[in-house]
Formats: sequence, C-alpha cells, structure tokens
Amino acid sequence: VQLVELGGGSVQAGGSLRLSCFASGFTFDSACMGWFRQVPGKEREAVATIYSGGGNTAYVDSVKGRFTISRDNSKNTLYLQMNSLKPEDTAVYYCATRRGRGDYNCRPESAPGFVYFGQGTQVTVSS
Repeated sequence: VQLVELGGGSVQAGGSLRLSCFASGFTFDSACMGWFRQVPGKEREAVATIYSGGGNTAYVDSVKGRFTISRDNSKNTLYLQMNSLKPEDTAVYYCATRRGRGDYNCRPESAPGFVYFGQGTQVTVSS
C-alpha cells in the first residue's frame, strides 16, 4: 500500500487549500478512505471518511461545513477541500485506509481501523 499526499502549504485564516492523495498497491475503488491530522503532542485524529463508491461521507464536528472529502476512483485519488480555514486547523494531514475491502464502519469514530498512512503534508493557517 502506498499513499502520497500533496497540496499542503501556508494560508491565512479564511483561506482554502485542496489536498490530494495518490493511492497504489491496493484496490482503491473497494476501499474506505479517510483523512487524518496530527499536531505535535497530540494523537492523530480522523477528520473525514468516505465510502468506496464515494456516496457516503462523514466528518468530525470541528470541520463540518468547511471541509469536503471526495474521491475519483478512475484516478485512484482522494481529495480534501478545506475552506474557511482556521489557525486551529494547522496540522500535518494524512491520507489513510484500512486492511481489506468494504465500507463497514467507515467513519471517523472507527479511526483505529485505519492502519495505512501516507507520509503526511503540512498545513499551516496563520491568523
């Protein structure tokens, strides 16, 4: 499994960024996918998940209405559109997936099931 994130950077509060994750080494269109983030000294948290077909998404409360997770199965690519960014969104963002296929429990609350992560991309939001 290989996951490569791109698109991080620095932006002012209120701005937008779009992250991409290029996946290989597994059957992408059968896999539940997620975006996670981590700040130094804190545990990595799941912020959004998406079913294999893209028809069902879920978000943690802190990003609802601002972030949108999507996927293009024809390109083996996962996206995270982040709008109205806040300084507290500053973190390293990771693309992630689970072992096996299927969408059972594909939601942020089931974060321990995600075992494959990319190298991460830094997002910095200044006030």
